[in-house]
Amino acid sequence: MADPAVPLIGLAMTVNGSPVEVEVAPWEALAHTLRTRLGLTGTKVSCDVQACGACTVLVDGLPRSACTFLAYEARGRDVLTIEGLARSDDDLDPVQRAFLDESAFQCGFCTSGMLLAARAFIDTEPDADDAALIEHMSGNLCRCTGYLSIVAAILRARDATADAGGGFATGGFATGGFATGGGG
Repeated sequence: MADPAVPLIGLAMTVNGSPVEVEVAPWEALAHTLRTRLGLTGTKVSCDVQACGACTVLVDGLPRSACTFLAYEARGRDVLTIEGLARSDDDLDPVQRAFLDESAFQCGFCTSGMLLAARAFIDTEPDADDAALIEHMSGNLCRCTGYLSIVAAILRARDATADAGGGFATGGFATGGFATGGGG
């Protein structure tokens, strides 16, 4: 229930290709808006401090930690969540297909953030080497799979996207040191 003493702020944005208008508290994180106000629960919240990547969404094509990105900052922008990544139930994004083919997930909690970060990487760095991929994905942690199958899936998706003539148009983002050893 909203606190009557806190005035809500109206904002308009595009979420998964559809215009959305919503009222938010001034301090409300985008993850909260997506999950509770818009019912898009594929965006996961784990650390609340921008350390794990589970809440990653794309804002104007750039990966953002929705747990610390204020909803108000998304006004007038395009937001892509995991619910909008597939073109349809029968037409998965190449990243989604590759994660299935490589068994690059177990519990699935981190998967939505991984998929969106990977999509942005493929779109902005189609010719990057494995080291650049690992660097880019360093902000996305997995506690179940280890990272070898995730890296293999992203490389497979990159190849599939290149073979298909490109993917989604997104921006770029890089962060610091994806752990590649052992289980997550």
